[in-house]
Amino acid sequence: MDVRVLRYFLTVAKIGNITKAAEILHITQPTLSRQLMDLEEELDTRLFIRGKRQITLTDSGLLFQQRVKEIVSLLDKTERDLAEQKDLLGGVVSIGCVESTVSRALPELLEEFSNRHPRVQYELYSADGDDIREKLDRGNIDIGILLEPIEAAKYDYIRLPYQEQWGILMRRDDLLAQKSSIGIQDILTLPLILPRRTIVQNEIASWLGVENESLRIFASHNLLTNAMLLVERKLGYAICVSGSYSIRESERTCFVPFEPERTTSHVLAWKKNNLFSSATAHFIQFIKDTYDA
Repeated sequence: MDVRVLRYFLTVAKIGNITKAAEILHITQPTLSRQLMDLEEELDTRLFIRGKRQITLTDSGLLFQQRVKEIVSLLDKTERDLAEQKDLLGGVVSIGCVESTVSRALPELLEEFSNRHPRVQYELYSADGDDIREKLDRGNIDIGILLEPIEAAKYDYIRLPYQEQWGILMRRDDLLAQKSSIGIQDILTLPLILPRRTIVQNEIASWLGVENESLRIFASHNLLTNAMLLVERKLGYAICVSGSYSIRESERTCFVPFEPERTTSHVLAWKKNNLFSSATAHFIQFIKDTYDA
């Protein structure tokens, strides 16, 4: 399967019109149409629904588009990694980072590393731990900054000196907002908005001394932004880490920590036995040197 044709496919899928896509790709419309039909024949699958003016994807086409995006992204990254080995230190370091206290520390680290290696560029990906682990496993990103626990059998990692405190996000006009800390028993009857990771939900349930099924879960989330909007509408109380809230504080909400205190640490992790580009290898060593790891 020709990668060039895969790029043609992605362009047509995005534009939704073969004639306009052909102009963008600087090829003739008949040539592009023939390439797409050959692709469908090769896959023995219909990818497009062809209208008079618009072309849309079939269900198979949507699935194929998702997979092709991953293939092309990984190929582009591989080409960059190979190219930078021929020159002075340059290229791209791709980093996935949870939204937490480390979000404020990361720019400082990138600034210092960039001063040493100005030709290096960065791809940043914000997500929860599950998404970042999936990207690491697929090779779509080089490094992940995560909250513990970490699967030591799968990843090499460095512990970072940043602690996160768990607590509950609520409206400032809520009666519980007057407290400096909130007892675990205070939230048993509240409608909760929890992080979507099952391992985190189970941990929260263990803190409360109940089964996960006993919690009043109104919603779950991967990042805090939408959960905050639910809190502002008085739809629930979001359990989160303080750092995730501190980077997006609002006037209508506040964070109250748990009592007894619940904390977790950060790690910078990468896939075991992975061969990295020079830029990524240098960045990992830079982090080790910075934190004496």
